[in-house]
Amino acid sequence: MQFLSMVRINENGTRRPDEQLMRDMGRLIEEMTAEGSLLDTAGLRPTVEGKRVRLSDGRIRVVDGPFTETREVIGGYAILEAPSLERAIELTRRFLAVHGDSWELECEVRQLERGPDACS
Repeated sequence: MQFLSMVRINENGTRRPDEQLMRDMGRLIEEMTAEGSLLDTAGLRPTVEGKRVRLSDGRIRVVDGPFTETREVIGGYAILEAPSLERAIELTRRFLAVHGDSWELECEVRQLERGPDACS
């Protein structure tokens, strides 16, 4: 089964990854990729660079970022291969643990559905 782990961040926070965190994260990514549990991961650019495409009452609108009404935004993601939700949560804990005690992060973990029945 595949799971999407979405990292929620406070985009207006001042905390930024330092070189040590980037090295530790790089090692973890290499390890999880080699064991087959990490299929893909990436950070997302700030919302000031993004757009929202909204369908409402049959009209499609494009709204420019930043999205100030949102306190927390998705700052990155990981696509995980795991036999269960519990294992996907364990893998997500490894990502969070690399950050140490001084970070405030939250991940939402959800199973991916693919195929024609996924949206029903």
